[in-house]
Amino acid sequence: MYKPKRVSIRIVLVFMLILLFFGIFLIYPLIHLLKTTFGGTSEGMLTYFMLIVSSPLQVRCLFNSFFIAILITLLTTVVALPIAHWFTRYDFPAKGWIQPFLLVPMIIPPFVGAIGIKQLFSRFGSLNLFLDKIGLVPLQHPIDWLGGSGFWGIIVLGTLHLYPIMFLNLQAAMAHIDVSLLEAAEGLGARPFHILRTITLPLIMPGYFAGAIIVFIWAFTDLGTPLIFGFDRVIPMQIFNNLTEIHTNPMGYALVVFTLFLTLSLFLISKAFMGRKRYEMVSGRHGMSSQKQASGIQSCLILAIICGISLLALLPHISVILQSLSGRWFFTILPEEWTLDNYQSVFAHSLTVTSIKNSLFLSSMCALLDLIFGILIAYLIVRKQIPGGNVLDILAMLPLALPGLVIAFSYVACFHFPMQPSQHYPFWYRWLNQLMDPTVNPTLLLIMSYSIRRLPYIVRIAYAGFQQTSITLEEASFNLGATPWHTIRRITLPLMLANVIAGAIMTFSLAMLEVSDSLILAQKERYFPITKAIYTLIALINPNAPSMACALGVLGMVLLAAALFITSKILGKRIGSLFRI
Repeated sequence: MYKPKRVSIRIVLVFMLILLFFGIFLIYPLIHLLKTTFGGTSEGMLTYFMLIVSSPLQVRCLFNSFFIAILITLLTTVVALPIAHWFTRYDFPAKGWIQPFLLVPMIIPPFVGAIGIKQLFSRFGSLNLFLDKIGLVPLQHPIDWLGGSGFWGIIVLGTLHLYPIMFLNLQAAMAHIDVSLLEAAEGLGARPFHILRTITLPLIMPGYFAGAIIVFIWAFTDLGTPLIFGFDRVIPMQIFNNLTEIHTNPMGYALVVFTLFLTLSLFLISKAFMGRKRYEMVSGRHGMSSQKQASGIQSCLILAIICGISLLALLPHISVILQSLSGRWFFTILPEEWTLDNYQSVFAHSLTVTSIKNSLFLSSMCALLDLIFGILIAYLIVRKQIPGGNVLDILAMLPLALPGLVIAFSYVACFHFPMQPSQHYPFWYRWLNQLMDPTVNPTLLLIMSYSIRRLPYIVRIAYAGFQQTSITLEEASFNLGATPWHTIRRITLPLMLANVIAGAIMTFSLAMLEVSDSLILAQKERYFPITKAIYTLIALINPNAPSMACALGVLGMVLLAAALFITSKILGKRIGSLFRI
């Protein structure tokens, strides 16, 4: 029997390289952020947080951000909980065809969908124009569908975008419930709501909490959607507006550190909550293996509700596609002119062409870097079980709890190397200025921020792949004299190749449409990725610019849709594990 040797020098070097990667691009920027915030004054933390609570504007922004995050979390729960219950407990017609459509809202960021939604639901948008035409609501008194300068638009878009994440987590949790417990409760005369409250909900709490944390953090730190609606009374917008004064105004630091503490606290609470209770099922009859056939009325009701939610979730996609095809759309219900010129312009305009090239390069490098580090991290944790493996695991998963807003702000604050023309600087300082200062060239920092935030997906997929691959094959290879690298390359990787490819595709596509990192780090037009180009086009005076922005968004939407389809086909129901802290 093969016995693993003690840790070799190569393994130690790989381990140190990974720690160096995390140290430079994750730990050091966060420490620098905290040190800058609390180290400059004797009063420390309380002084900076008093800046927030003493400002009526910041208090209002805090309230709005919490209210938005809580409301979106509750609404996604209301939408996803019954759907997850139906998919795990019942079998009904067209079930296999409908489930992929539940993931459709994820193929377009709300940042892009907000452009089209404004065209449909603004005060003088398509819906109010239609209601005026049929005589229901006069245009002199239009309905404010978006509410409060876009407040309810943010809520609706966030809910429609994030309920699939909640659904995937709840479905995975419900699929592992022992059905005999539910059947025993039914046999004793318990009502469905009582069963839900006393059995189902307690058993799915770990899965629900994992999904709820992701949804809450995303909703609290979303920058793109409030930016499009112009709703600046939220924390992310205040942080974005303070970027121009990052080295002179402490308010930006205080807000970012508050957000960092909040997200890390939620991360630690979720870990403590999940580790405190045990939820093992004794019986093998779990939800997915013991489904009941829905009656005709039940099937019709289930299909009607799911299709209605799916159609509602498709509104942002439809609106973006319509505007991308419009030649002129002003004060009319539908576009006055239809054209493909916007798509031609995307491949002709210098800004959009450059942004596409930049995003392809940045996303490719991100996927490549994550593949290398993700496989190495999973290999060290699963196969080598080296000392410090738990630290490596925590570092790899920590970015799931860190919003792009926090990471990007910490990069701008940390990697700033100003140069005065009249002064002489050493070579290393000039080199750092050209390589890492985002005001000069943000390429490296964009790659690293994308990679840091998407790395957990590859680690989880590779981790599962190593666990599912029998170690006896590797032991046989070692006994025949093969090196660890040769064994991984010829045996282990081919066996887990499909999962790794799925993770790389997912990482590449999500990086293509990353919002917060791109908006904050890319400060010169020649380095703009797609999302920064979309934001820039919207701000242009040119009347066709929003349609070009939508055309660019549709291209990204098609790419992400293809990635989600391929990933879901390869990973199946395990795709939900990608969206869990």
